[in-house]
Amino acid sequence: MKILYLSYDGMTDPLGQSQVLPYLLELSKLGYQITLLSTEKAQNFQLRSATIQGLLEEHRQQNPEAVLDWHYISYTKKPPVLSTLKDVKTLRKKAFQLHQKHQFDVVHCRSYVTSLVGLQMKKKLGVRFIFDMRGFWANERVDGGLWNLSNPVFRVIYNYFKRKERHFLVAADYTISLTKNAKDEIQNWPGCRKTPIEVIPCCVDTELFDYQKVNRFLMPHHPFTISYLGSIGTWYMLEEMLRFFKRVLLFYPNAQFLFITTEPPHLIYDQAKKLDIPETHIKVEKAERKEVPDKLAQSDISLFFIKPLYSKKASSATKMGEILAMGIPIITNNNVGDHQMLFEKYQFGSLIDKFDDATFDYAIDQLPATRGIAKEKLRNAALEYYSLKKGVNLYDKVYREVLDIPVNDR
Repeated sequence: MKILYLSYDGMTDPLGQSQVLPYLLELSKLGYQITLLSTEKAQNFQLRSATIQGLLEEHRQQNPEAVLDWHYISYTKKPPVLSTLKDVKTLRKKAFQLHQKHQFDVVHCRSYVTSLVGLQMKKKLGVRFIFDMRGFWANERVDGGLWNLSNPVFRVIYNYFKRKERHFLVAADYTISLTKNAKDEIQNWPGCRKTPIEVIPCCVDTELFDYQKVNRFLMPHHPFTISYLGSIGTWYMLEEMLRFFKRVLLFYPNAQFLFITTEPPHLIYDQAKKLDIPETHIKVEKAERKEVPDKLAQSDISLFFIKPLYSKKASSATKMGEILAMGIPIITNNNVGDHQMLFEKYQFGSLIDKFDDATFDYAIDQLPATRGIAKEKLRNAALEYYSLKKGVNLYDKVYREVLDIPVNDR
């Protein structure tokens, strides 16, 4: 049961630490012999490679029979397109070399770029192929403004990856989707109705993210605080979130907006200044992964707005499970991923449909009730839907089906 896991995200990236390594560490305990091949960015690798190596060494010592070996190549940033082609070529060469040594049963590909390699391994080597799509990647590049389709070069690239997307879905022994919304969308596409798809959202390490492990006696007293967790980048609506907070200040004049992010603080302060929000009401703090729970625990509500675009049907925000596991209610927007289904089922905050003042004021009017949601209820929602254990069990189920392993045999 030898697995090659390919990731174009680095393990020294925050995403690799939260959404790749935790799964693989647990899956290796189940007897899967896993070789991880990732693409590492120079600055992050310099900062965190020793931490990742230490984590893997600790895992080996605590689980002597578990096999999880990490290999990596260097990420190439420039020039656009050509750099990605170079990375794909390097990944392919390294993956084929590793297969020659280990003779993998399965290649598990995270997203589209690595799936170019995985599909070749299936066709040339007979290795079973898992397409862990993570989202509608080509559409995300367009929706995010990274590929302008009026540019003929990007139009060609977009069309190429949309064709490849169908090839991946048809050829894959199994596909992983982050959302049921995306699964339903795909299975309505011609030729994809019977595509085997498992829905596994971005899960959370509920051992790390646990409000019960925070020592509240050591925390300073704080005013009513709204938090935002994560990058500000392409998808998150900073201006609209700050506009919401400006409305909050009308009702809660001492409120604070805490940004837990590695983004340059001036990006947030500059936008707040444009909206005439006093800088004293904004805090921007960096945190390594293990520090995030203590930072989150300083907030009463967590807020995030995501652009409600077509590609976001397939989006599962990592922060959702982390926030809920900390017993913190959420205010976010509809028409993204499985938000509507999740809010209807678990009722863990406020879900808005518009970004106007009237809608904001309605959500603010609900704040006493939202803040009153029991922490235990919120954490239970995370445990039921977003727990790492559940995600690992679902990946185990997929591996078993792909490898034809009976349920009671490993």
